[in-house]
Amino acid sequence: YYSKKNKFELFNCILFPSQHLDDDTVSGSNWITENNDQPSLSQTTKVTRKPYCGYEQQTLSKREQVEQESLLAAIQWPKPPDDKIAFLQSTDPVHSDFVIVKPRGFFKVGDQLEVLVRMKDFQGKPKQYGGDYLQARIHSPLLKAGATGRIVDCHNGLYKVFFTLLWPGEVKVSVTLVHPSEAIQVLLRLREERPDRVYFKSSFKSGRYSETTECNVCLPGDLPVCNFTDLYTGEPWFCYKPRKLPCASRISHAKGGYQKGLLTHEESLFFQSDVNIKRPILSSGPDSVIVKPRPFTAEDPTVSPSGYYYEDHWRPRTHWIHHFNKSDDISKCLQGKVIHLFGDSTIRQWFEYLTSVVPDLVEFNLGSPKNVGPFMSVDLKHNILLKFRCHGPPIRFTTVFSSELRYIANELNGIVGGRNTVIAITIWSHFSTFPVEVYIRRLRNIRRSVIQLLDRSPKTLIIIRTANVQELGPEVSLFNSDWYSLQLDSVMRKMFSGIAVHFVDAWEMSLAHYLPHNLHPKEVIVRNQIDAFLSYVCPLQT
Repeated sequence: YYSKKNKFELFNCILFPSQHLDDDTVSGSNWITENNDQPSLSQTTKVTRKPYCGYEQQTLSKREQVEQESLLAAIQWPKPPDDKIAFLQSTDPVHSDFVIVKPRGFFKVGDQLEVLVRMKDFQGKPKQYGGDYLQARIHSPLLKAGATGRIVDCHNGLYKVFFTLLWPGEVKVSVTLVHPSEAIQVLLRLREERPDRVYFKSSFKSGRYSETTECNVCLPGDLPVCNFTDLYTGEPWFCYKPRKLPCASRISHAKGGYQKGLLTHEESLFFQSDVNIKRPILSSGPDSVIVKPRPFTAEDPTVSPSGYYYEDHWRPRTHWIHHFNKSDDISKCLQGKVIHLFGDSTIRQWFEYLTSVVPDLVEFNLGSPKNVGPFMSVDLKHNILLKFRCHGPPIRFTTVFSSELRYIANELNGIVGGRNTVIAITIWSHFSTFPVEVYIRRLRNIRRSVIQLLDRSPKTLIIIRTANVQELGPEVSLFNSDWYSLQLDSVMRKMFSGIAVHFVDAWEMSLAHYLPHNLHPKEVIVRNQIDAFLSYVCPLQT
C-alpha cells in the first residue's frame, strides 16, 4: 500500500530506525492516499475475500474486477504477528512517546519537520510490529493555525511523521493514537463478519393495517423477502416480506438499531475511551519548534498537506481560495445557479449553513421530515435554487418515505446540467459497517453517471466533499470509526482521480482544526468548507 517513491523511505525506516533522513518523500496523513496512481493488477496482491450475500451475484467486467482487486489491495492494513494479542501486550499511548528530530534545528517556512513515534505496550516494552492508527498535526493556538502530518509505518513499533512547516512562529506537534493495531483487527473482523450490526426496517401499510419488517443489503435465513433491488443501478436492497401485506405496500424506511454484544471481553479491552481510543501520545522532549519566515516559498502540491489553517481560515495549497465573509458575496456567486446537494447529514450542513447566512435564500416547506429531507431553498431576487436530497439505502436516518429513497446515480441521470448547474456529493459514513465491495459498487454507479453527465454537459460543476473525522467512544468505534471512514475515503479518492471533479478536503479541514472532533463539524469548519466550495463555483481571477 505504498507508492513506489515511498518504498525507499520505508526501507530506511526499517533498516535504519535510529537514523533520521531529511528526505521529504513520505506516505500520506493516512497510509493509503499518498498518490493517485491506479496500480495494475501485477502490482497488487490478489485479495481473496468471502463474497457478501447479494453482492456475490454481481457480474464484474474484467476491468472492474482488476480495479476492485487493486482498491482492496491498496487498503490492506498491517496485521499483528498473532491472531490473539493479550491486552497488556497491546499499544499503550501512556508508555509510548514521540521525539522531534533536530528539535533545535534552524527551520524556515516551507521546510520539513520530522517526528519519530515510539510505541510501547502496557508493560512498557517496545512494540515490535506496526498497524496502529495514528493522527498527527502541527498547530499554533495563538495564530489559530493548524495542519496535518504524513505518517510512515515502519512495521517495527516505530512511526515517522513528516510535517510541512507553513507559517512562522512557535509550532507545536500533537500525535494521537486513534486505535491500537490490535483494535484494528477487531474492526476488520466486524466489517467482514457482522455487516448486519446496523439493521434497518421498513413499514408496510394498507388501510388501517400496518406491519414493520427488517431490511438490509443482505438478509440471512430462508424467510421470504421483498426484493427492492434498483432496476437501473442494480443496487440490492431487501426486506423480509410482511405476513399479510404485499411488498408494494411499503411506505417508509428507517434505521432499526445497532446489534449489541459484538465483542469478547478481551476484545472490549481494546476499546476504552480513556485508555486507548483517541488518546494523546506525549513527547519525551520538546514538543515544538521555532519557524522563521521565508520571503517567498514556492508551493509544492505533491507534498502533504492539501491545505492548512491560519487565523481560522483554510488555505488550500493547490488553488486559490476566496473567503466569502459577506452574505452578498455568496448571493452574487450563486446568482442564476441551481445547486444540488446529494448525500448524508454532513452535506446537509451545507444546505443549512447557506440557508441561514444568505438572507434572500428562503426554505420552501416541502413537508419533509426534519433532518431527512428532501429540502429546497429559493432566492427569487438572485434566481438561486438550492436543493438537498439524501442518498439511497443504506442510510441511518429516522424515517424516510419510500418514495423519497433515491440513488444518487439515478438523480444525476435526470439532471440536464450546464454552466449554471452545481452538484455537490458526499457518501461515506453510512457504508462503514459493510464490506468495502458494497461501497465500491455504489461509487462505480455514481462515477458512471458523473461521467455521462460531464459528457453531455461538460460545463457542469461537480464537487465531492470527502469524509471527516469524528468523536469516538467504545460503541461508535464499532460502527463509525475514523479508521472505517479513512478506508472508504481513500477508495473514493482513488476512484474519482482523473475525472473532472473537484474535492473539498473535509478530512484535513476537520483533522487540522483545534476544535474537538465531531461527526457534524462546528460552524467555523463548515464555513471554511463552504468557502472552498464557493471558490470552485466562482474561482478568483489571478
